[in-house]
Amino acid sequence: MLTTYLLYICLGAFAGVLAGLLGIGGGLVIVPMLNFAFEAQQFPVEHIQHVALGTSLATIIFTSMSSMRAHHKRGAINYSAFWRLVPGILIGTYLGTWVASLMSTMWLKSLFGVFLYYVATQMLMGIKPKASRSLPGMAGIFGAGNVIGIFSALVGIGGGTLTVPFLSWCNQTMHTAIATAAAVGLPIALAGSAGFMVHGLGVEGIPGPHIGYIYIPAFLGIICMSVLTAPLGAKLAHSLPVDKLKRIFAILLYVVGTRMLWSAFA
Repeated sequence: MLTTYLLYICLGAFAGVLAGLLGIGGGLVIVPMLNFAFEAQQFPVEHIQHVALGTSLATIIFTSMSSMRAHHKRGAINYSAFWRLVPGILIGTYLGTWVASLMSTMWLKSLFGVFLYYVATQMLMGIKPKASRSLPGMAGIFGAGNVIGIFSALVGIGGGTLTVPFLSWCNQTMHTAIATAAAVGLPIALAGSAGFMVHGLGVEGIPGPHIGYIYIPAFLGIICMSVLTAPLGAKLAHSLPVDKLKRIFAILLYVVGTRMLWSAFA
């Protein structure tokens, strides 16, 4: 058990540095890391991706709180947009966990692999939506929150990859979009964690100490270190060639995405 905790402490430290250095969401790094770690621990194949998604979202509760507090101090969060998004986010994310619980690991891995291709292509090509409209009305923003929440639950992320482009498209400055997306990560993580807990209760064969689909050793190890090392990554971002590192990381995402797709159908 000590070796297990040490493994996840190391993963948490690495994930935190990368998140701070490259400005990427923790789930983007944590989900594949957990996937490979669970395979090495010989978890039952049918539970690997579900536990990786649930555990990732549980860790994002703490990282999003830290990030939200930092952006709040700078007055960068658009709270009007945030509160309008929250109802759709909560319902969509919980619904997404239910959909995920019905899907096989093969399909969840495939979806995540394709998602990594999408993120890597965005990073390499610098694709950004053009501001072309204002924020939609209640029905539109509720629908947008639903979509962001459902997809975030299916891939175990805090939603920044979707929320930032949406808010930028709706004429929010990039700084405001990033800050508000960081805040939106908290309701996504809370609803996602609750959903994966509930839908994992009574499921047989989930290894080790767990609550539903949340694996406790990985959860504790990752939150202990990622919160501490994310500021280190942010500090390194001011002294390292981040644009070059992002291109290298994008290529790594293609490799990891291919590995996920390969293992899904192997």
